[in-house]
Amino acid sequence: MTDNTRRRRVSGRARAGGRAAQRGRAAKRLARQGGIRDEFRTWIDRRIPHFDVLDAEALELIEYNADTVLEEIGIEFREFPRALKLWKEAGADVDGERVRFPRGLCRSLVQATAPSEYTQHARNPKRSTIIGGARTVLVPAYGPPFVHDLDRGRRYATIEDFRNFVKLTYLSPGLHHSGGTVCEPVDVPVNKRHFDMVYSHIKYTDKPFMGSVTHPERAEDTVAMAQLLFGEDFLPHKTVLTSLINVNSPLTYDATMLGAATVYAENNQATVISPFLLAGAMSPVTMAGTLTQILAEALAGMAYIQLVRPGAPVVFGSFAAAVSMQSGAPTFGTPEPSLVLYGVGQLARRLGVPFRSGGGLCASKVPDAQAAYESANTLQTAALAGVNFMLHTAGWLEGGLAMGYEKFILDVDQANMISVLLKGIDLSENAQALDALREVGPGSHFLGAAHTRANFETAFYRSTVADNNSFEQWQQEGSTDAAQRANGIWKKMLADYQPPKLDPAIDESLVDFIRRRKSEFEDRDY
Repeated sequence: MTDNTRRRRVSGRARAGGRAAQRGRAAKRLARQGGIRDEFRTWIDRRIPHFDVLDAEALELIEYNADTVLEEIGIEFREFPRALKLWKEAGADVDGERVRFPRGLCRSLVQATAPSEYTQHARNPKRSTIIGGARTVLVPAYGPPFVHDLDRGRRYATIEDFRNFVKLTYLSPGLHHSGGTVCEPVDVPVNKRHFDMVYSHIKYTDKPFMGSVTHPERAEDTVAMAQLLFGEDFLPHKTVLTSLINVNSPLTYDATMLGAATVYAENNQATVISPFLLAGAMSPVTMAGTLTQILAEALAGMAYIQLVRPGAPVVFGSFAAAVSMQSGAPTFGTPEPSLVLYGVGQLARRLGVPFRSGGGLCASKVPDAQAAYESANTLQTAALAGVNFMLHTAGWLEGGLAMGYEKFILDVDQANMISVLLKGIDLSENAQALDALREVGPGSHFLGAAHTRANFETAFYRSTVADNNSFEQWQQEGSTDAAQRANGIWKKMLADYQPPKLDPAIDESLVDFIRRRKSEFEDRDY
């Protein structure tokens, strides 16, 4: 029998034996596509090694160079006297707003008191997650002012869009965290929209969420709302917020970020200290130079948090892309940022703190092949690098300017695959499959084997978006591409959405707080 004949016979048996199973699985597949939450997934336990690109000598060189930057060049802490005062008391050289640090000072402060991992509590205790260690927490995209879908195209985001993405995140088991500014609701005044965003995270999901960082008072409002949700006595001892603090690279912290970071640290809430670099514009064009700058900036920020409150949780953040040397535009999914990401992961583990990076990053304007390739490159790099808090996992389009509905669904499918990848290879007795090998023997196939029948439902990851049918069946079902299928999925998810229960008394107190606070000042666009 030729190989082609054998393949045809096996394929024929597969089609005949699989049709009934396919019909039986159709309802389950539709349920998954409709966003039914089949289990509580609070993080991914990593069971495969990290992919390391730097040896010990290279890591020591970058650490030495970062200390040189901190010692000789320094970091500016702008318009925030408290930071300058704390640094002077800690032994740093403060010259105006420029702070220079004795070699090793920042590292010693971080390693002395910053926790290697922490629990972020959710209002539903089953949703609480642990950030750090051998775990990966997947989080949706953050910050886009626009949204995009196949029906209406690109447009400014609204509070309805914000709520939609919070709901879609809630309905996606592969995402463990509700995120923060999943899109900017531009139909709400800038100085008041944080109330609506934080309330949406509390009301429409019971997963952990992030706080507002666009002004210290908005961070204080976030803490106050968290106190109403969890109780005033809970926050001093437990972390319920993880919030993003971006460095104003190169080598600068501004008053807005410092103020918000200080509020969260004082209240024992976690901050993700993230140098935001576009290599070639905001950092050197070389990977080693960029790694040096990232480490210096992150060390200074994390050490400052420990000065404010020793033991306050911090995450070593990194957002590194490259700019096109021809146009100056940011690029994503290219090899150099992947190498940086791998390197930062190693530096974070040596420092002993959790690590954050992205995500499903791409420059594409629509959910096309460019979006898929660039996002997959970054997602897989982040997974292999050992990211603990993967921001921008789902929805990112247009270099972060747009949140895509279809892109979100496509990315969530990839997030589910990351979970399978990081779990590694099962070596249990069942997984060894010796009974199947004995039963089938040479020259047959495994389609009807007892082991296959016992395991086929969970044997392989089955995409909620991809079409693996024949060309003829694909034609009969409308010849849709992945984005068109994703369009139907997110609509069904929102149509089927049911909110998690929230104590009516807590809900009322939150609504009253928001109403009172909004009445205390005029609307502003800044």
